[in-house]
Amino acid sequence: MKSAIRKMGNSHGVIIPKAVLEELGAKINDPVEVKVKKGKLIIVPLRRDPRTSWAEECRAIVEAGEDGLEWPEFANKDDDKLVW
Repeated sequence: MKSAIRKMGNSHGVIIPKAVLEELGAKINDPVEVKVKKGKLIIVPLRRDPRTSWAEECRAIVEAGEDGLEWPEFANKDDDKLVW
């Protein structure tokens, strides 16, 4: 697949076709690492730790009052004594 280097403001860039981004598993605004290796431009998507935002998301769930058991009929003995 061919592309061209284009001027973008004071920099230059390459348009990456949607099919290539999908194959990489990347999307708009995803962070990437750009490097040159043996004369080739390498662009690698940076994978974020999926647990990065868990604490904030859990707090939001609790604040919204949505932290109850999903299936209360399958509760465990002494669940009511758990402290989160």
